[in-house]
Amino acid sequence: MYGSLPFGSVPSMPPPPPEQLSKTIETLYRSESGRVLATLVRLLGDLDLAEEAMHEAFAAALESWAQTGIPEKPRPWLISTARFKAIDGIRRRARFDGAQRDLVAHMESRVHDASGGNEETGEEEIEDDRLRLIFTCCHPALPLEGQVALTLREVCGLTTEEIARTFLVTPATLAQRIVRAKAKIRETPIPYEVPAPQELPERLDAVLHVVYLVFNEGYSAAAGAEVTRPELTGEAIRLGRLLTELQPEAEVLGLLALMLLQESRRAARTSPAGELILLEHQDRALWNREQIAEGVALVEKALKTRRFGHYTLQAAIAVVHAEAESAAATDWRQIVALYNQLLRIQPSPVVYLNRAVAIAMCDGPAAGLTQIDALLEHGELTNYYLAHSARAEMYRRLGRTAEARSSYEKALALTQQEPERQFLQARIRQLK
Repeated sequence: MYGSLPFGSVPSMPPPPPEQLSKTIETLYRSESGRVLATLVRLLGDLDLAEEAMHEAFAAALESWAQTGIPEKPRPWLISTARFKAIDGIRRRARFDGAQRDLVAHMESRVHDASGGNEETGEEEIEDDRLRLIFTCCHPALPLEGQVALTLREVCGLTTEEIARTFLVTPATLAQRIVRAKAKIRETPIPYEVPAPQELPERLDAVLHVVYLVFNEGYSAAAGAEVTRPELTGEAIRLGRLLTELQPEAEVLGLLALMLLQESRRAARTSPAGELILLEHQDRALWNREQIAEGVALVEKALKTRRFGHYTLQAAIAVVHAEAESAAATDWRQIVALYNQLLRIQPSPVVYLNRAVAIAMCDGPAAGLTQIDALLEHGELTNYYLAHSARAEMYRRLGRTAEARSSYEKALALTQQEPERQFLQARIRQLK
């Protein structure tokens, strides 16, 4: 009978203090749960069973590592522990249900065959597992909202609460989307595989959308004490690289370029004290030039295909910012022109808002304010704090202090991110 712990796990350090161990396991969960779960789905053949086993493995780690120390390679330990716990659980149920016995035998055979008797899973195989899980979660048989929610939860390890904030819905609503999507995968059944080349085009848009949302949550966290969540932006960029290897289409290249160009500014976006620094005041010497160079090359490659879309155009806008020596030296008219193109293929209130800010940089705050007022009157951005923050900035630049303060206060009431709140509070104090 399998035990609950894998063999061959050698700790690299003595047991840490309980508080430190809890933080280490929490960090591991955020960085590794997506990979662990993807491999377990391949080994166990069932998403719900894999997820349950993974959570049991992390719980076992908290107890076991307090005695034995943290293994040199935690991920294989977690994978092995989880799959053995899954088999043990099925075996216990088989004592009361004879129909489960064949499942136990099948599961043990599957685990042995999938691992080849080797406790470690190679990096390349793990990345293949993750691609399979991504495309399973983004299957066209699922509604788009279910595809996105399930992938963010199962592949990227975001909590239900984090995803709910991203979509501006309640956690209960989001949880129901995930439950329904899992049921659809189980009942259809949807295969756990990367689609054939002829099936890729219809499946790729949803996957790109998911990766984009993961990056956005990492680039500007919806709530909390930090402006960014590097583990999420890093995860999204890794997923983008996987997709470029699988399907190097223009928009796949464009999305990867966009993420690299935006991520290149991360070190300059906050002060050492964690305060938010706007683009115009950032120390551009801190921008990551390697990421910029790679992003620029990808944009050029995507544009040459003439089959690009909104991700590539957003990346092209980021290139203009990246190549400017300062905010004042930025070619804002080129940015407005690119936003005009973007609006033709993907009209959205947020794109109109960004275009309005660029117009203000070209033609002055009064011109930008006219655009923003029209957007807010339309109603779609009423609860979007950045719209009120942008409006406040126009008023501030025009010297209309009372209106600026009112708009900053509206923005403050709508944001849950602490550095954003501190920035807006500082702006309000300056106006007084």
